[in-house]
Amino acid sequence: MSDKNLSLYSFILIFSTCIFLIIGSCREARPYEFVWDASVENHTGVSKDLYKYDGKHRGMTAFRWRGDIDTSINDLLENNIEWLSMVPYMYQETERTKQVRPREEIGAWTRWDSLYIQVIDKVHAQGMHVMLKPHLWMRDGWRSNITMDTDEEWDLWFDSYRRHVIHYAMMAQLLDVELFCIGTEFNSSILKQPDKWEDLIDEVKSVYDGQLTFAANWDGEHHNVKFWDQMDYIGVQAYFPLSNKLSPTLPELKRGWTKHKRMLKRLSKKYDKPILFSEVGYRSDASAAIEPWVWGEALDSLATQSQETQNLAYEALFQSLWEEDWFAGMYIWQWRNQATEHISNSIDFTPQFKQAQHTIAKWYGVEVK
Repeated sequence: MSDKNLSLYSFILIFSTCIFLIIGSCREARPYEFVWDASVENHTGVSKDLYKYDGKHRGMTAFRWRGDIDTSINDLLENNIEWLSMVPYMYQETERTKQVRPREEIGAWTRWDSLYIQVIDKVHAQGMHVMLKPHLWMRDGWRSNITMDTDEEWDLWFDSYRRHVIHYAMMAQLLDVELFCIGTEFNSSILKQPDKWEDLIDEVKSVYDGQLTFAANWDGEHHNVKFWDQMDYIGVQAYFPLSNKLSPTLPELKRGWTKHKRMLKRLSKKYDKPILFSEVGYRSDASAAIEPWVWGEALDSLATQSQETQNLAYEALFQSLWEEDWFAGMYIWQWRNQATEHISNSIDFTPQFKQAQHTIAKWYGVEVK
């Protein structure tokens, strides 16, 4: 091939590729056909409480409890959400920080605690249930990778964490909270301090008589937890990868659940405990099923918005797991109270004002026989 022909061939190839990408981008950006069926919504202002019939947690993790709390709760109820995950914060700087920011007095409610108490009381008054799930947040790093150099440092860290957990366990008891989560994604501590977790469970049970869970990360941490027999639910942060493709189809997403479903069923059978997704969520972008856990700055700024991918990921989840007797339900990440319709254009995890909101309301609104 001559240099002239080679240049022409290269130009045609590059031009064709660009046209293909542009067409693909336009196709993805165009809203797909979707019909919203308002008949699935609950406008009674009171929970249907289908949980008492089928034991499924129809849950949501909701934030921004400011302003009109009653309206926020009614918005959740309208979408058949029956369980609310309340997430008080603990904080430490990095993975190597020697302790969680100290709590001076256990059982003395702060201003933020008083807000949680107000919301929980209102939620209960409208027939909803609550999981209280304290979270440790960091400026840098991930709580699953907390690293200490000596046993003494581990002791210092765990005692600071324990004080927060007991504080919130006391709140849970005071408010008749139905489910309390003793920890979220602490793989390194689980491996290094198994005895301390056993002691913490005993201490929690001495102040709180409701149900318990621990939220283990999807990537194998659930196999390292030795105290599942003392929990009521095996909690999983369920950000399982379902596909290696952009904009996968529903059948492809359902196939992506096959191996995860087998593993979860074996885990449930091993401990004779139901599996509860303490967190699960999908962004509204075309790559959401590839690495569902990615968020914030780690997410490519050029990600393509796709309500369809988010919606199909939820549909695949419900079709694959919802009716399994070993599956206790889920808490979706996340709901932003006071959000407005502009959020429908985001690639954020929230299903609000997106097709996924309707899919969640549809499945949550029907009793599992």
